[in-house]
Amino acid sequence: MDSRYEGLGPSAHLEVRRVCAVGAMGLAVAMGIGRFAFTPLLPLMQRENLLDSNDGAWLAAINYVGYLLGSLVAARLAGRPRRLVLSCLFATAIVTCAAGLTQSFLNLLLLRAAAGILSAWALVGISSWSVSELIRSGRAEASGWVFAGVGAGIAAAGTLVWAGGKAGSAALWVALGGLALTLVLAVQRLWPALAAMPAARASSTAPFRAPRGSAGLVFCYGSFGFGYILPATYLPSLARNVVDDPRLFGLAWPAFGLAAAASTLLAGLALRRFRLLDVWASCHLLMAAGCVLPLISRSGEAIAASALLVGGTFMVATMTGLQQARRICAQNPAPLMGRMTAAFALGQIAGPLVTLPLARLTIHRWSGIELTLIIAFALLCATAFWLYRTSAASGQPGR
Repeated sequence: MDSRYEGLGPSAHLEVRRVCAVGAMGLAVAMGIGRFAFTPLLPLMQRENLLDSNDGAWLAAINYVGYLLGSLVAARLAGRPRRLVLSCLFATAIVTCAAGLTQSFLNLLLLRAAAGILSAWALVGISSWSVSELIRSGRAEASGWVFAGVGAGIAAAGTLVWAGGKAGSAALWVALGGLALTLVLAVQRLWPALAAMPAARASSTAPFRAPRGSAGLVFCYGSFGFGYILPATYLPSLARNVVDDPRLFGLAWPAFGLAAAASTLLAGLALRRFRLLDVWASCHLLMAAGCVLPLISRSGEAIAASALLVGGTFMVATMTGLQQARRICAQNPAPLMGRMTAAFALGQIAGPLVTLPLARLTIHRWSGIELTLIIAFALLCATAFWLYRTSAASGQPGR
């Protein structure tokens, strides 16, 4: 028997697998579809003259605001994670379908805001529950399988959009909603057995006191939100500028998702050898490189490399950041996770906002969005340095 399983009975084997399956499918729905399906659909909706660039910006911004609002209250709702998560996932499937059944821009704004709120609630609910369950089972490194669900959902949504582009964006929204509903039903079927399993759970009503160093972690997590949002949002559009063929530029987003899914699995292995904050810091450095690559070259190769660097680090940064929150707030991690998620939301809102005053500037042939990418590069490098220093000072092992 593998030494990792010594002392764990057959039910523990089953529990770990089910926790990973429930978490992965839940995040695939909440984040991969509910949160990010708009990204590969945006170029298609623009080609169909359903949206212009300003409309797309407003829809993205309202989703970010919804994500922020959801994260501000997520910790208060996380005391009953199964009820919270299932409600959010079913609602996500509904709002995704509804986006393909309306032609009203106001309705789309409301639906994208709702998707942002629901994804924040589901992320905090799934993360606080699944990481705690895996630690209790002695399999903390298996959280890579849980967070791989986001990348798998992104890849599935992107592939569906790429393969079904001729069907039109409306049909694709409905198809994505149907896929989400199928996954939610699977989550619902797997979770009842888990609910009966004994587990030591903290009281969500206990007063929360922010531990020492948590402010720095919150700032780093917010900086990560600022750094990733521009390449993550505009990557398909950047690819479209290189080649205006949806069969080609549409592959950028599935590649992004596959990189995200694979990276969390590899990170689970890396965390057996390296400290948690070292892995997080490395993600910031690699993401910083992904931010500046499109400035160095507008070739397809550079955009593909940017997709791999950003897609291959953003979920590892999410996973390690939330695991660190669980580590320093073992009894009640949801409040700190909520603060970090709120900081992330503020960071991704700040990205486009910083671009606006820089839009009329041109420095060394760099436009507003390019100047913002340079700021993101500097911020990610600075926070990586802080994380490395904090990791070295703590001396904590990776696991």
